[in-house]
Amino acid sequence: MSKTVQLIIDNKSYELPVVEGSENEKAIDISKLRAQTGYITLDTGYKNTGATKSGITFLDGEKGILSYRGYPIEQLAEKADFLEVCYLLIYGDLPSTKEFNAFKENITNHTLIHEDMRIFLDAYPTKAHPMGILSAAVCTLSTFYPESQKQNRSDEAVDLTIQRLLAKLPTLAAWAYKNSIGHPVNYPKNKYSYCENFLNMMFAMPAFDYEPDPVVVNALNKLLILHADHEQNCSASTVRIVGSSQANLYASISSGVSALWGPLHGGANQAVIEMLEKIMVDGGGLMKWINKAKDKDDSFRLMGFGHRVYKNFDPRAKIIKKAADDVLNKLGIVDPVLEIAKELEEVALNDDYFKSRGLYPNVDFYSGIIYRSLGIPTEMFTVMFAMGRLPGWIAQWKEMMADNQPIGRPRQIYTGSKERDYSDIHKR
Repeated sequence: MSKTVQLIIDNKSYELPVVEGSENEKAIDISKLRAQTGYITLDTGYKNTGATKSGITFLDGEKGILSYRGYPIEQLAEKADFLEVCYLLIYGDLPSTKEFNAFKENITNHTLIHEDMRIFLDAYPTKAHPMGILSAAVCTLSTFYPESQKQNRSDEAVDLTIQRLLAKLPTLAAWAYKNSIGHPVNYPKNKYSYCENFLNMMFAMPAFDYEPDPVVVNALNKLLILHADHEQNCSASTVRIVGSSQANLYASISSGVSALWGPLHGGANQAVIEMLEKIMVDGGGLMKWINKAKDKDDSFRLMGFGHRVYKNFDPRAKIIKKAADDVLNKLGIVDPVLEIAKELEEVALNDDYFKSRGLYPNVDFYSGIIYRSLGIPTEMFTVMFAMGRLPGWIAQWKEMMADNQPIGRPRQIYTGSKERDYSDIHKR
């Protein structure tokens, strides 16, 4: 017998069904609440509201568990290639050798951008934020592939759009960076892997070649995997709600890029470095800022510590901490900002104040350190996040379309003026 919950309103009882997920998550199904009672629920920020059923990502913040399609994030980060994870998220299973080779080849063959896109890039000012360029460029791709806007396309046509987007976004990201510093763009090279190709487009110059370092490539591969999906977060939900209007994939992903841009979401790793730079410039020593963070009357907050979902240690942080150590040791970088980061990490991991509150370094803290050590400028950090999150967004969009979910249309409680009559402007 299925479980139900009893709701009593004005002495009248209503039975609401209970839905249980495959990992024993439970939810009260209120889909017919308004029709049956005239009431809606109020949940600002949707912290207690399940907007959908999904088979993509499982997250348990209390236990520190993250898995993609049932595979623990620890195993995927240690053993998988990022494109394997892309295939897993989008299509539901890890690919066979034949499937993976075909998938990689298709992506490799679509990395070039139409030359007319250069006109758009040239029109942006060099000071334009790369996230603004990336969001606009992704949406612009739909104008080069108008067939992507047709409804009821074949699975093959949808797959082609997906592969084009996975292939072209790193090119767009690298070109956005090159534009921001006034350098000529580098074209993709098919001889490189996905991560190697991106690094080459970022750092090669007409005056010299760039050879990707295996340690750096491995760290980037891990970072992209760790960022690939994170359940129904702000940007994933944005992609779903835009896509629910039957908007094409490019427009839907563009909306996700814009949502990710905010400092409370994808911009957190940028905020980490900006905080560390502030501490360095201040010159008052790290403990001054540690004490400010502990002072509940002080507005200062440590960026990159704790997480809204994970109540203890972020499982992604455990993985990427080692990659950060490997990169720093391999490259032998001397950077006062990164030295402050190391000191801050040591304090947070051993101080009872932080341990008792679960304020451990999260993935944003370590990813910011890695990106800085690789020479990636701070304003590009969120772009890197977007590149990693792309397969998750695509998977969320694809799942929603396959399930034929209705257009998103949240309700509200109106708190404005009651009905009033219009008066002539001369009589007000």
